[in-house]
Amino acid sequence: MTVPVTPLSVLDLSPISSGSTVAEALQHTVDLARHAERLGYRRFWLAEHHLNPGVAGSVPALLIAAVARETHRIRVGSGAVQTGHRTPLSVVEEFGTLDALYPGRIDLGLGRSGGPRTPSRAPAPVESVAVGTRTVGGVVIPSRFSHAGLLASPRFRAQAALIRQPDARTPPYPEVVEQVLALFEGSYRTPEGVAVQAVPGSKAGVEPWILGSSGGESAEVAGARGLPFAANYHVSPSSVLEAVEGYRGAFRPSARLAAPYVMVSADVVVGPDDETARELAAGYAPWVRSIRTGVGAIPFPTPAEAAALTWTDEERKLVADRVATQFVGSAGGVVDRLRALRDVTAADELLITTITHGHADRVRSYELLATAWAEQS
Repeated sequence: MTVPVTPLSVLDLSPISSGSTVAEALQHTVDLARHAERLGYRRFWLAEHHLNPGVAGSVPALLIAAVARETHRIRVGSGAVQTGHRTPLSVVEEFGTLDALYPGRIDLGLGRSGGPRTPSRAPAPVESVAVGTRTVGGVVIPSRFSHAGLLASPRFRAQAALIRQPDARTPPYPEVVEQVLALFEGSYRTPEGVAVQAVPGSKAGVEPWILGSSGGESAEVAGARGLPFAANYHVSPSSVLEAVEGYRGAFRPSARLAAPYVMVSADVVVGPDDETARELAAGYAPWVRSIRTGVGAIPFPTPAEAAALTWTDEERKLVADRVATQFVGSAGGVVDRLRALRDVTAADELLITTITHGHADRVRSYELLATAWAEQS
């Protein structure tokens, strides 16, 4: 019996390369989506980031419309809408509109960013959390990175002030998800019992997803409501195993999904050989450094620009977990590592994000990966 090939999908941030422009970055996103469809990727998701000099992807719904208009079969969605500064109705109306325009192709990935947190189940005992980097089934699981300094940066404070209305109250994340689902289903009732219908949105064929980085609230919400779950290995590699375990442990079958469905993300750069791939990926470490120092993602540097930068030991530690968990190399080696990630997490699908300075190199990376994955996985 032939074993089905695990699907690959794309997560795109609309990165701005050094010397490039926002317009070029957005054009490259649409072009990449055309290639992704041609190459057989299942989904093309657009991220949401704000106030980053090197990232143009701040309004997923608009980019989803642009991508869906220029493609025909590939599913297009958000990875993820940041619910902390959005009302459930605004999200449902936007994605209901997209579904009306491009029926049967729209995914809604919901993230918790920017909102309050509600208590989740007790964390794992300290002794069950590994100290330092470890390897599980060939997959690097680094030590935990603290985002405390990053979240306290002036840029994050500015973002919070700009994207939310003054004194606005964001409901707890489980409540936001519940309202979104009810509005899509057409079953929403106000606290006073008044039935309302989102137009567009009610009865739309949008596929809701939950994105999460740990085994806490997001994983529990996805599992309890029987929704598919995307686990963030490329951003939070230290907690990917607890995220998928928490989701599966909380899963309850629903009308949408009879069994757990997990997609795991990975940062990938594939080249014709290992040396070329490493050169193409050279800008990644300084790009991550800019994010984690609170400056915001810089325009993605050329290999020469990256080589000219100076580093302190502390800065190298700051990016070590992300660099160690990036999948860089020739197609065969990258496929082997991705298969290990799939097997260790029991992923049903992998979500690939690739950033290089040159757009053609990025397209080529996805081409090399798709070909090798179909042949070897």
